[in-house]
Amino acid sequence: MDRQTSRRATTKDVAERAGVSQGTVSNVLNHPDWVSDTKRKAVEEAIADLGFVRHEVARHLRTGHSQTIGMLLLDTDNPGFLHIARGVEDYAIARGWNVLIANSARDLERERAYLRVYAEARVAGVIVVPHDEFDQGAHDIRSGGMPAVVIDRLETGSGNISVGVDDLAGGRLAGQHLIGLGHRRIAFVGDVSTATPVHDRMVGLRNAVNEAPGGVLEVMPTELSVDGGRSFGTRLAGLSPSSRPTAVVAAIDLIAIGLLQALLQYGIRVPDDISIVGYDDVPFGKQLSVPLTSVRRPHYEMGAMAAELLLAAVSGDPLPRRHVVFDPELVVRSSTATAPSASEP
Repeated sequence: MDRQTSRRATTKDVAERAGVSQGTVSNVLNHPDWVSDTKRKAVEEAIADLGFVRHEVARHLRTGHSQTIGMLLLDTDNPGFLHIARGVEDYAIARGWNVLIANSARDLERERAYLRVYAEARVAGVIVVPHDEFDQGAHDIRSGGMPAVVIDRLETGSGNISVGVDDLAGGRLAGQHLIGLGHRRIAFVGDVSTATPVHDRMVGLRNAVNEAPGGVLEVMPTELSVDGGRSFGTRLAGLSPSSRPTAVVAAIDLIAIGLLQALLQYGIRVPDDISIVGYDDVPFGKQLSVPLTSVRRPHYEMGAMAAELLLAAVSGDPLPRRHVVFDPELVVRSSTATAPSASEP
């Protein structure tokens, strides 16, 4: 290769090296299906030899936006959000788009700052997992006029686009599973004020528990992390068997994993003494020493659907749907079993 070192290569340089017109180079960059295989290969070899990089700013000025979309995650510590991002990325890249991914880390000001950055970078549109604390209500996603898709929150406005999961149904699935195993003293672990989906999971669980004679649900505010689960597990270990719940539903799998670690450390058997249900069904949940029963959310599919809707909106194509709600699924593994009292003669 003889990459130029004195200045940036231009489309004119590429055209001269490949023996084609600048218009052909432009078509290879933007509409490769319009160019014959022979000319496309010559242009691609010239680009590689010269180290050519397209001038995105100039292209933005011509088209009004880049061939890039933004993806703003809520919390990269949670593997579920990473799988959403992978779904977005795979769908977009397969169709010639790029994805810029950022993390708000559950910080509203950081979310707003990244949305401003995306607008200034003239991305074509954004996909956002928003930071909506339940007790403050849903805030507006200010995308600077770009098309936007919200994930994990149902947007009901006529101009909005959203992808979510029926978390009320998910909480009910977890509750019905435990009630069916004879559990009546159940705890929900997670901070319900953190986000609407977490609140909905608790409400769905509570509805199922309330339908069972003698059912009691205790809601335990806990940080949405492995450390939060460990902390709660330590508290449970300090209670007598007669005063602690026989089953726990965690708001997310990370809490369930920390809880499992703590209980086993203190010699409390799972599921013999306490059953645990997680929420998300992250891949490594089934690889734990006690494989985790969990409510599965189709994260990858959510991301791919969000990308499909956004790219349709950016292109001006008709949207198949403006609001998509996926159904959760209960995945039963070894962390749940018959309640201790129900197993007694």
